[in-house]
Amino acid sequence: MRQIRWSAASLSAVAIALVCGHAAAQSGVESRLTGLRLNGNEPIEIESDKLEVKEAENKAIFTGNVAVTQGPTVLKSGIMTVFYAKDGGSAATGSSNIERLEVDGSVYVKSDKQVATGDSGVFDMKTEVLVLSGKEVVLSEGNNVLRGCKLTVQMKTGRAQVDGCSKGGRVQMKLDPSSRQ
Repeated sequence: MRQIRWSAASLSAVAIALVCGHAAAQSGVESRLTGLRLNGNEPIEIESDKLEVKEAENKAIFTGNVAVTQGPTVLKSGIMTVFYAKDGGSAATGSSNIERLEVDGSVYVKSDKQVATGDSGVFDMKTEVLVLSGKEVVLSEGNNVLRGCKLTVQMKTGRAQVDGCSKGGRVQMKLDPSSRQ
């Protein structure tokens, strides 16, 4: 596992890029994300009403109006928990290996022109898989809108899948022809 500092928190934000280009209404839509990259070189700002570090449990919990900003990417949620690898440094200073990030409570992500919303999200650093889920996950860019209940992004390959809500549920996509410009 490679050494990653707080910039890893932004991966959850960057990972939720817009899935676009395939018009389908089925139980799942699969696509490749373009422009998806790990951006560990830019500084990151994390703000919240409260930060609780549980060193013995190898985690840091940001609660209340959590806002993570790195470059043009903004992540907002009610709570963000950062889980660290055991014997991987200090959670108090952010100098540990991060195993996973969990965000919960009205998750909002904006990156450039793209916006994603959901109820919760998990980013597993080891497998580089992000999952955003909720009663309704909405991805949009301008007038293009994609709705489902679960978005899974394989960061290594850029492959993404959106699943519909409930068993047999359908993914809904609205594409504006003028967005091709």
